[in-house]
Parts: sequence; structure tokens; C-alpha cells
Amino acid sequence: MAGQSQFGLLRSRRFLPYFITQFLGAFNDNVFKQALVLAILFKIGTSADPNVLINFSALLFILPFFLFSALGGQFGEKFPKHTLIRLIKFAEIIIMLAGAASVLIGHLPLMLAVLFAMGSQSALFGPVKYSILPLHLAERELVGGNALVEMGTFLAILGGTLFAGLLMAGEQWAWWVSVSVVGLALLGFCASMVIPRTAAALPALRLDWNIFRQSARILHLGLVQQSRTVSRSLLANSWFWFLGATYLAQIPGFTRDYLQGDETVVTLILAVFSIGIAAGSLLCERLAGKTVNLTLVPFGAAGLTLFGLLLWAGAGYIEVGVEHLGWTQLLMQPAAWGVMTCILGLGMFGGFYIVPLYALIQARTENHERSRVIAANNILNSLLMVISAIFAMLMLGVVGITIPQLFLVVSLLNVLVSLYLFLAVPEFTERLRMRLGGSR
Repeated sequence: MAGQSQFGLLRSRRFLPYFITQFLGAFNDNVFKQALVLAILFKIGTSADPNVLINFSALLFILPFFLFSALGGQFGEKFPKHTLIRLIKFAEIIIMLAGAASVLIGHLPLMLAVLFAMGSQSALFGPVKYSILPLHLAERELVGGNALVEMGTFLAILGGTLFAGLLMAGEQWAWWVSVSVVGLALLGFCASMVIPRTAAALPALRLDWNIFRQSARILHLGLVQQSRTVSRSLLANSWFWFLGATYLAQIPGFTRDYLQGDETVVTLILAVFSIGIAAGSLLCERLAGKTVNLTLVPFGAAGLTLFGLLLWAGAGYIEVGVEHLGWTQLLMQPAAWGVMTCILGLGMFGGFYIVPLYALIQARTENHERSRVIAANNILNSLLMVISAIFAMLMLGVVGITIPQLFLVVSLLNVLVSLYLFLAVPEFTERLRMRLGGSR
């Protein structure tokens, strides 16, 4: 058993029902979100600016992570985690029934309300999703387990986005979307019923319903009361989401203005990035072994900087006489392969960066604090994603730099942030130095 691959976890009742539950949840979220975006653009008439509505939709989904992650962290400590997951997945059925009704009647305000409810459900699920893993997996399995979760999450995002496009293509799109989101919620609930039982970590915890006060306390718990390694791992984790959100938000504009591509190229880039994340995540266990350590984090940080710089240097040299190339036409351009390699590299080294951080946070927090520490991580993640959007708008709209120049800026910022993290926590680099020294 000690030498089995991480894929062996997919044959275990300790992991498989949980994996299916979280995969279907992420898949369903993205089916509804993408269906809403496409409905705003092509199906539902509205006097409002569609671009404003789409950005407002993104805000509605991420806002609950600010508001309710702390509450999710408290719930995760006070109640058995398997029970919470089942209740949250049952709530998803109710939410998606409302979502189905909103789609069938074409009621945009109700669709937006459902989107906010989805974000709230995800905010409550997040702390439990990661804090339950150390209860069912041995420490030597945490890297592999987290790798599978990250792979599944990004493939669910990609798959849900593509599936929504297929559902929206026909005349009966409203029925297809409605049946799909309710069916996926039902399947997720059924999978959650097979997750093994757990005991409550801190049943005597007194719930604080003041979400702002409790959010501040949970951030203090994560950033001040934990060890320096754990607290800086939270910051490093959230920095990754700043980078990821910055890159992904620029894909449509970068595709149109620098690759001369159409919407199929946007999908291609998203697919390549997701495949990179999945591949990098799965390679973590092989490269780092079955131990929770930070060896791969500086390696991942270096790759994120390198491929960001290469993307900046190579952008703009795809020049053809035809605008809006499809993905097959684009791949006939030799220069496109360099861009796709950079996108794949960003995803792969992102996997090297993020998986060890999740595993370390889980392994080095106490059982009775783990859900709240992960809630602090989720709050920080959402905060950094919002900051990334504001930063990009300022850089592109006020300062007036180009999208490739923005890639340059965030790559250089990654160097500065990485230097701070690695100097603040020598453990980030000491094992890598030992390994490199041993190889000589």
C-alpha cells in the first residue's frame, strides 16, 4: 500500500465519494455560471450593458466568500463534516430547482439571486472540502489526495464551461440547462451519502453569527496564531489566486488582440491551462514523494515567472491577414505553439506551486482549528482575486499598459513576493537546497 499511486485513492471509499461530490459541485457551478453568461449575451433581452451584467455576476458569486467563509469554518469545527457536506449538497438541490425555474421563465433577477446562493453554498462548502481530507487520508496520502482534488476542480471548471456551451446551442436550451443542473445536484447529493462518517472537531464551539467580527477573528487565527510556515503558506496560496485570476481574466482580450482568435481559441487556452494545472498537480506526488514538504513551491514560483516572461516576450508576433481565426486555423501558425507552451507551463508550474501548500496547511493545523484556518485561506483567496481585478483595471485603463505588459508586471511582482516568502520562511527553500546539494 505504501508504494501505490495517488490514483489508488480513487478506488477507496475513504476518497472516491468525496472526490465525486466535490467534482460534481464544481462542474454544476460552472454549468450554471456559464449558462447565465451566455443567456445574458445571446438569449435574454436586457436594457443593461451585458458586459456590466457579466462582471456584476462575477461579483455576486465571489461576494459570499467574504461574507460566509468564516461561518463555514465555524460549522466545520462544531458539526461532523460528513453531515455538513450532505446538508450543503441537499441545499444545492433546492438552489438548483430555483435556478431551473429562473432559466425556464427567463427571469434574470432570479437567476442572479440563484448565482449568489450558489456562491454562498460554495463558501460554506470550501472549509469542509479541504479540512475533511486529513481525517480520511494518512499524511503520506495528502499530497496525492490534494493533487487529485486540484486536477478534478480545474477539469470540472473546464468541463462545466464546455458542457454549458453545448446545452445553450439548441432551441430547447432552457429545458436542457434546467434538467442538467438539477440532475447534477441530485447526483452530488447521492455521492455525499457514501462519504464515511467523521466526528465533530470542536462540538462545544459557540457560534458567532456576526460574520464580520468572526471573519476578523478567523483571519487572526490563520495569519497570526498559526506557525510562520502555515501563515505564510496561506499568503502564498492566495498569491497564486491573484496570479491565476489576472491571467485568466485577460484571456478573451489577449486572444482577440494578440492571437487574432475567436471564441474557440478562448476555450482552447482555458483547456490548455486546465490540462497544465491537472498535469502539474498529478506530478507533485512523483516529484516530491509521499511527504508533505515545500520543495516544489520555489520550483513552481520560478516556472510561473519564467513562462509569464516568455508570454510577454512572445505576444504580438502572430500576425496574419485574417481576423478571428478559429482554433484549428490558429494552430497552423507556428508562433501559436510557443504561446500554447507558455499557457501550459503556467498551468503546470501553478500545480507544482499550489498542491504542496494545500497539503502543508492541512497537515500542520490542529484538527479543532483546521476548518477555520481553511476558511481564512478562502477569505484571503477571494480578497486577492478582487484585488487582481482592480489592479488589472488600473494598469490597463488608467496607466495604459498593454495586456502583454501586464503579464510582465505580474511576473516581476511574483519575483518580489516569492523573495519575501522564501526569506520569511527558510523552509520553502532549505529542502530544495539540500536536494540540489545532494545531487552534486
